[in-house]
Amino acid sequence: MSLCLFGRAVSWKTPQACRRHSTYVAKMRYLFELKEDDDICRKAQSSGMFYLFHSLAPLLQKSGDRYLVPPFGASDLERFLGKFGQDAQKIEQSVLIGCSDQLEAWFALDLGLGNPSGSLQKSEMETQLQGSFTELRKALFQLNEKDASLIATAHSLLHWHECHQFCSKSGQPTQKNVAGSKRVCPSSKMTHYPQMSPVVITLVSDGTRCLLVRQSSFPKGMYSALSGFCDMGETVEESVRREVAEEVGLEVESLQYSASQHWPFPNGTLMIACHATVGPGQTEIHVNSQELEAAGWFSLEEVVSALRKKSPPARQQDGSIPFWLPPKVAIAHQLIREWVQKQSSSSDLV
Repeated sequence: MSLCLFGRAVSWKTPQACRRHSTYVAKMRYLFELKEDDDICRKAQSSGMFYLFHSLAPLLQKSGDRYLVPPFGASDLERFLGKFGQDAQKIEQSVLIGCSDQLEAWFALDLGLGNPSGSLQKSEMETQLQGSFTELRKALFQLNEKDASLIATAHSLLHWHECHQFCSKSGQPTQKNVAGSKRVCPSSKMTHYPQMSPVVITLVSDGTRCLLVRQSSFPKGMYSALSGFCDMGETVEESVRREVAEEVGLEVESLQYSASQHWPFPNGTLMIACHATVGPGQTEIHVNSQELEAAGWFSLEEVVSALRKKSPPARQQDGSIPFWLPPKVAIAHQLIREWVQKQSSSSDLV
């Protein structure tokens, strides 16, 4: 796509220059400029806001009964870095993760990556910042949808840069552009772009029940929709049919696309959510123990009951953890809720 199509002549120094565009178009063109022009991006850093991480764990602050992801201005961040013996140049290790409607750029910076003594300073940093660096899986349970999406994006980008310090062709060090939208190898001249791996996540139904599974890596008691990575050369439809056959030994009769979601685990994935059906007489499950710990058919009543529980639920008196479902921030939750709504004629069930 040619640069003129994106209006390179438009100045992004003030929001007034974008008035002829919708807010969304103005934001997308501004972000394009930041990704393509290092000088413009550096200037945006000086007036932008930064979300902080330590070894890929985002900084959270508690506000009443909620958790927030606090942003920091560049001047505050420079003063903070100075207290820990680091100069303002570390800010260039940040990655661009978005912008506000007013074209205030947002960046993410990891204070622990590439800092051998970072682990020794973590608790001191938390005290200074009046927050705590929280493992991402726990953080996603504690944040609203907007903040969860923002830190998930930041986590994936930071992790990608951590893992692509060297060129896969030449083995030589790569260089990040200011926005973090690419890395270039001066030796091989290759440009490496952050990528997501496509994953199909499928809720299978036999008409009256839905199929839920659990992997050994899941939190105790949690069941979810079946999922798996797309193989090279596959379509989404082929991936769904193969994954269902591989993992539970069932043959899909029909499927329907639902939605998609970026998910930061394991290393940045694009979750492609689908509903699938199998024939009423073709419901005998054969679990692939190399992929799954358990799988089973669940009735509408069982699923509705699980949706009402907090995620994760408290242990029962005998020490067991009741069956529960993924939190609302996960697209698996959306798939399950859609299935319930289709099955139920009464809206007060959920």
